[in-house]
Amino acid sequence: MPGQTLSEIRALLAGADLAPRHRYGQHFLIDLNLMRKLVDAADLSPADTVLEVGPGTGSLTEFLLEHAGRVVAIEIDHGFQAILRRRFGQQSRFTLMQGDALAAKHRVNPLVLRILLEQPPEAGGAYKLVANLPYQIATPLLVDLLHVTPGFERLTCTIQKEVGERLSSPPRTANYGPVSVIMQTMADITPLAIIPPTAFWPRPQVESVMLTIRPRPTEQIEVDDIPAFIALVQRGFQQRRKMIRRLLRDWDESAALVVFQRAGVNPDARPEELSPTAWQTLFRALRRTAK
Repeated sequence: MPGQTLSEIRALLAGADLAPRHRYGQHFLIDLNLMRKLVDAADLSPADTVLEVGPGTGSLTEFLLEHAGRVVAIEIDHGFQAILRRRFGQQSRFTLMQGDALAAKHRVNPLVLRILLEQPPEAGGAYKLVANLPYQIATPLLVDLLHVTPGFERLTCTIQKEVGERLSSPPRTANYGPVSVIMQTMADITPLAIIPPTAFWPRPQVESVMLTIRPRPTEQIEVDDIPAFIALVQRGFQQRRKMIRRLLRDWDESAALVVFQRAGVNPDARPEELSPTAWQTLFRALRRTAK
């Protein structure tokens, strides 16, 4: 049966003279029922190619190899890389990449994407992320995976609860921000379970959440330049309590007024008051007026 108990993980690490490292956000999911729930939510098939970020000792990896066609795992910790090679190195369906999942702290490592392109899904399959994500990389990784090539059909993961709430928060709430606008513009987000600290080892200080994110097809996204839209939203929230009119402070006043009128957006509104739909409408009006 796949999966590792806490005692098995401890024994494996002790035998390799290793311990979880806080700098890498290493908190291992040890509740096997929750691990099965995570895998079930991914709806894996033998035709799928799965990306796992931060596999650690490979407990989740066992489940993924049982259900998916190919597993591409990326691990930053050299000690865990050695464990993974010993455990799965002989399996042709398993590929281990050594390094950081992110490049420059906010973009998916291009090498990850290259390896995925070299391991395409079979007919009827898809690219999927299934992972117990390290807290510190979750937000930039998930945002970037929504619009990379190859495209992902589904992202199923565990992340810090506060981060998960931020992804789906509505306007005028404390957690609503640029990532809320971006994620809700580009994907459908479904929370699956709240996970207590006791489900992990070592125990984190906060609760986690398991969720599924389904990126929308390009033709269903209401903006025609995703990087430019992301840049606009991030710039808009740099001073979230300032009026949205400051976004166009370098524009001629009459031209700026046309943009806000076309978008149906009050220039005196604050960034946190605009819904994702309003942000999309503002972006389209800005692009149309600037042409």
